[in-house]
Amino acid sequence: MKKRIFISACEHSAEMHCANLIKAVSARTSSDDEIEWVGLGGEKMEAAGCELLENTVDKAAMLYNVVGQIGAYFKRINRVKRYFRDNKVDLCIVCDSPAFNFHIAKAAKRTGTKVLFYVAPQLWAWAPWRIFKLRRCCDRLACILPFEKEWFSKRKMDVRFVGNPLFDGAGAMVADEAKDYSDYDKRIAKVALLPGSRGAEIDTLWEPMQRIAIRLAERFAEIEFTVAAVDDEKLKALKAARVDGFDCEYVVDDVPGLVRRSDLAVVASGSATLQVAAAGCPMAVMYQSNKIMWHLLGRWLINIKHLSLPNILAGKELVPEFMPYFDSVEPIVESCAGLLSDKNKLAATSGELVKLVKPMAEHRASAEVAELVIEMIR
Repeated sequence: MKKRIFISACEHSAEMHCANLIKAVSARTSSDDEIEWVGLGGEKMEAAGCELLENTVDKAAMLYNVVGQIGAYFKRINRVKRYFRDNKVDLCIVCDSPAFNFHIAKAAKRTGTKVLFYVAPQLWAWAPWRIFKLRRCCDRLACILPFEKEWFSKRKMDVRFVGNPLFDGAGAMVADEAKDYSDYDKRIAKVALLPGSRGAEIDTLWEPMQRIAIRLAERFAEIEFTVAAVDDEKLKALKAARVDGFDCEYVVDDVPGLVRRSDLAVVASGSATLQVAAAGCPMAVMYQSNKIMWHLLGRWLINIKHLSLPNILAGKELVPEFMPYFDSVEPIVESCAGLLSDKNKLAATSGELVKLVKPMAEHRASAEVAELVIEMIR
């Protein structure tokens, strides 16, 4: 019998997870179990067989940047509400981006549609009272960080730890051991710059990352910088915003390969930090938010000591984090320079990062979530 699944992703990483999930479900169902995929996402999801109501990936925005897009957001939500009213949907899958996807899940539940959250909202980090909202609009929850299963289970959620989808089908990308810094020469260090996949990240982080690089080049004369762009469109944006005096190479859609070749990375906070950790590459993590919103709201809502994923998982400051970063880049420059000057610290950090990531890489998230999907539509 034909089933219809609505699936929602709003950013590049979530789109990739959803595209892989669609493929994993298709590989596990027969021709008798025809599934129609429809939803919000990007070209990768479309190529995997999803009919897009709208491309939301190119319009991704973080929490503090949503205000400028509020009209488009609610127009999109109303369109999805109409779709649920006018069409029978057997399952709704929402992936990450809870600020938006809570609305999608709520719309689905109002029409009696089952809802699967893929990538648990980080309620343990801020605004934990939202658990009541999550319980109302979520039937099953797939979490990707090991400690989340216990946290959500204690709060009466039907939750399963599925592993992190960044490591799906790519066990080789997880280093077997720490990087070897025995022959490391700080004068010719290789540094990766990862300014993020969203336009908002590039707007706020790319220029300061370049200023950090320029300052480091003053100390390490032959240092080399390579910048990762998520796609050709973002590559053009990065090149167009290059600061005078900054020289670098570029790679497209190859964060794992780049950080395996690098001695240190400066990276925007997010899922990319786990890719960097998987390569055993020491890093400095940074992010910028609206200064006024942070002081008025953000700093009071967040109830965890560390904000970057490697430090959250480690339970300590394993890597230096600057979140939020607002003004001077000097503290970041000093931190990076200190790491680049201490090969023993680089090697020790590399080893700890590899150990941190290995448990997550033992699972194949797409396959495990596909099993949940099949259970929920039968």
